[in-house]
Amino acid sequence: MEEKIDNFGFKRKCGILMPVASLPSPFGIGSFGKPAKKFIDFLAGTGQACWQVLPLNPTAYGDSPYQSPSSFAGNPYFIDLENLFAQKLLTKEELDCAKFSSDKIEYGRLFNERYPLLKKAFSRFSGSKDFDKFKAKNAFWLDDYALFMSLKEMYNFAPWTEWEDLHKNVVSARANATEIDGVEFWKFVQFCFFADWEKLKKYAREKGIKILGDIPIYVASDSVDVWSNPKEFLLDERLLPTVVAGVPPDAFSDEGQLWGNPLYDWKYMQNNGFKWWISRIKHLCSLYDIIRIDHFRGFAGYFAVPYGAPNAKCGEWRTGVGKALFESISKEIPYAKIIAEDLGVITPDVRELLSFTNYPGMKVLQFAFDEDNSEYLPKNYKSDNCVVYTGTHDNDNLKSWLKNLNPIQAKWVQKECKSIRGLSKNYAVIYAALSSRANLAVVPIQDYMDLENARINTPSEASGNWAWRLSNRYDTETLRKKILSVAVISGRTKLKK
Repeated sequence: MEEKIDNFGFKRKCGILMPVASLPSPFGIGSFGKPAKKFIDFLAGTGQACWQVLPLNPTAYGDSPYQSPSSFAGNPYFIDLENLFAQKLLTKEELDCAKFSSDKIEYGRLFNERYPLLKKAFSRFSGSKDFDKFKAKNAFWLDDYALFMSLKEMYNFAPWTEWEDLHKNVVSARANATEIDGVEFWKFVQFCFFADWEKLKKYAREKGIKILGDIPIYVASDSVDVWSNPKEFLLDERLLPTVVAGVPPDAFSDEGQLWGNPLYDWKYMQNNGFKWWISRIKHLCSLYDIIRIDHFRGFAGYFAVPYGAPNAKCGEWRTGVGKALFESISKEIPYAKIIAEDLGVITPDVRELLSFTNYPGMKVLQFAFDEDNSEYLPKNYKSDNCVVYTGTHDNDNLKSWLKNLNPIQAKWVQKECKSIRGLSKNYAVIYAALSSRANLAVVPIQDYMDLENARINTPSEASGNWAWRLSNRYDTETLRKKILSVAVISGRTKLKK
């Protein structure tokens, strides 16, 4: 594989991790509307080069964007309702009724209220040439998605494995698609999502901000991906998984993490040239400037847990697809800019695969003080071809993490992370990240704001995640100056004259 000289499209820059869902908004959840543009302005004004988002896919059970009914579709909640009003697809009264104030994202309320509202907008939509073009261009995934969601609605959103055989089988379901109501509505929803996203991405580009997106390694069992491509996964004759994904016991959980995703039939995928994966990566390259592949180690070796097991203790490691997939990606999508989330149990085969791809790996400072001479300590980075984080969406907020360090770790942090006069302890760790040799440094917005109790996700906990929201009063001159100053003194941006 040829070495990629430019993995990011820039050199030595910084960015902020901020989920779209957590953006401030009067409509209960972040969207691609005015608050998103305001956040891009905030990024540009604080010397950032990129905005890292979490997966933009629809959410379902558990509210996690990593357990989506589709790996290609976008989250309807992110559609800009004010744009629908401007197009006269919603009335002023309907727009006002969609507003509600909440400190947390209320997914249940959104599910009950947002879809009826979008159906009202669709009832007033008379079609357009752009809509026709969108449907034709995206038919390879959109047709099955719209059919799947229409059937989900017909079956009161029950898992597809509980449907009647006529619809459980994708071939027969497609043959009877004209008899299913709602298909065009679900296509309209995706048309609105992608039209809004393209406008926002263009705005980011004009402001000099690149979008760093996220691709979950696995898909949900109750998804159009599995329903429409059952041969790509390890399923039995009842179309149920034989084994599911997870990770063994670790620092996050004594019982391991039982994710429950069906696992890929890598042999079948390789025989068809990894058609599904190539299509997925190409699609995401059209959405993002840079892609972060979640759980990269799963391509070298993955943890398989028997279907129905109560936890991940009884799982086993299996050999992954290895180099073959990435040779195909390099050949079919040579322009793809990819980051590998090489965290977890990292074995020689994972390091070999990362070296083969030459993808930038990840360094997380919250993991740097668990053992002597950790590879996550900035002084131990062997190359600039990596991305450094203070923490990820799965970590505690930096302020809380610092409070909970034992005395030995606290002294260690103090030694390795030099304090900055006038700034909090958080900024000592942030500066350690930004002053490292890593080509890209990413910091969650909560860490810059010295927040605690503002965590995005706690692995192994089934509820209470993905609900954090950013205050609409975040954009202060004081915060802008602090973020810009640490970016300047670390050499990751320059003050504009």
